[in-house]
Amino acid sequence: MQLVIAIPGTAFSQPLDAAQSLLRPVCGMPLLTRILTTAVRSGTDNVILMWPQSVPSWIQKEAMSSPLLRHLRVVTLPLNEDFDPTKASGWEAIERHLAPEFLWTPWNWVTVKQTLSGLQAQSMETVDWKTPVLIDLRLKPNIDDLPIDTHAPEGIAVISRNTAREAEWYLVRRAGKVSDGIYSSFNRYLCRPEVRWLSHTRVTPNVVSFGGLFVALLSSLFFMHGFYWSDVVGALLYFVAGLFDEMDGMLARLKFMDSPFGCWLEGFIDALTYLLLFCGIAIGLSRHHPRMGLWLGIALLVGTTLALIITMRQRKHAAPSERPQEYLGNFYALLERDKSNGISKIVRPIQHYERRGVLIHYLLIFTVCGGLWEFFFLATLGSHLTWILALYFDRRFFRRGYKMSQLPNANRVES
Repeated sequence: MQLVIAIPGTAFSQPLDAAQSLLRPVCGMPLLTRILTTAVRSGTDNVILMWPQSVPSWIQKEAMSSPLLRHLRVVTLPLNEDFDPTKASGWEAIERHLAPEFLWTPWNWVTVKQTLSGLQAQSMETVDWKTPVLIDLRLKPNIDDLPIDTHAPEGIAVISRNTAREAEWYLVRRAGKVSDGIYSSFNRYLCRPEVRWLSHTRVTPNVVSFGGLFVALLSSLFFMHGFYWSDVVGALLYFVAGLFDEMDGMLARLKFMDSPFGCWLEGFIDALTYLLLFCGIAIGLSRHHPRMGLWLGIALLVGTTLALIITMRQRKHAAPSERPQEYLGNFYALLERDKSNGISKIVRPIQHYERRGVLIHYLLIFTVCGGLWEFFFLATLGSHLTWILALYFDRRFFRRGYKMSQLPNANRVES
């Protein structure tokens, strides 16, 4: 897809204003760089950048220096100071460079890739300076069946420090996934201030993931003591570790640092935190009931290990190797398509309860209420049901020729 952006020279009174505006940091990334990168993530592979002579060219070079844009083909054209996107005369000068269908985006419009990917094609008469629009030159105006997108595209026009702050909060709020449930949404709400702050630092999502692992280790050490208040502290620490798990994904989307390696690393660290947690609880409970705590702990660790191994193996079948983050959305889509099956119908609404973002809430509730034994027993039962059902669905879905490319995927369009 082609992207067209025009930088209006009349918007800046002097070169310094142009640099401050176009390179203004939004969640740690220059404004123009973020706009171009968002377009790339939505499917753009080439850009027509109309640049006025009154704006220094070094600003463009600075914005384009990001490694995220290294594969983007850019054609820079001079922009007349009187260019008006609402007038046909302005487009006639670059008509030979335009693709039959292209995306027009205002130079200061901060949004997420879902918004750009979801635009409906419109005719040329819908272009203005204020909102992004997908243009199809083959569509003619004044036709009864002309598609009209009445839904205003989401986003913030950044024109000042205040609007840049608004844009940052907008991006942080949209840093989740469509498949998030109420628990993960609440967790992300708690994480928003920290994620916005981290976006302006050099901290990477992988560093945040290891930070969560360290907090989970501290949680395990407190659970090992086997006393009520040490258990409560351990549950609180594990809740914080779960928030780290939310923050690394949010930060990766904000800074466009999501990658297959990061996804696999996050899954590996999640597995370690589960094992640390259950080891700590098992040791703590065995201090009071050695025999029962030992055997229940062994059963839980075996079930958890099997569940993690089979789930990681299933991820390879359910998602492309370059997009492992699509696994959960694909699995949910398969369950929806298979809802005529009794097991799939039952598993679909309860499957999200085994996610870490949900587990941290129930661990805290059971621990505070003095029900750690009950939580441990339910976790043991759940771990064995998980690996048994994982094997069942692996055989039912992935050994019967299901084509993942034909499935609707909630995670394929995300921030």
